[in-house]
Amino acid sequence: QVQLVESGGGLVQAGGSLRLSCTASGSIFRIDAMSWYRQAPGNQRELVALVTNRGTTNYADSVKGRFTISRDYGKNTVYLQMNSLKPEDTAVYYCKFQIYGDNYWGKGTLVTVSS
Repeated sequence: QVQLVESGGGLVQAGGSLRLSCTASGSIFRIDAMSWYRQAPGNQRELVALVTNRGTTNYADSVKGRFTISRDYGKNTVYLQMNSLKPEDTAVYYCKFQIYGDNYWGKGTLVTVSS
């Protein structure tokens, strides 16, 4: 069984920065991709950033140039560095690992950006 645990959320003022982390534990032999999603109240969950096992990254247009996804396969960990945060970035952030074609989700960490 694979478990994902996120950390690093919190309250920050607009223009500030946060770094999210997500670490997986359990039976992990190959990670195909790691990604971050977010869900704001009343909205659908949306993809924020993704990194594949080849290092290819993809970002939502709304975060390009402000957020950076990175990973440490040795630690089964993915990071999301968030800079120049805006109130509209407020949401619960979830990590997702694709392992052998199966998706595993964390429980989420709340990011609140005050204006």
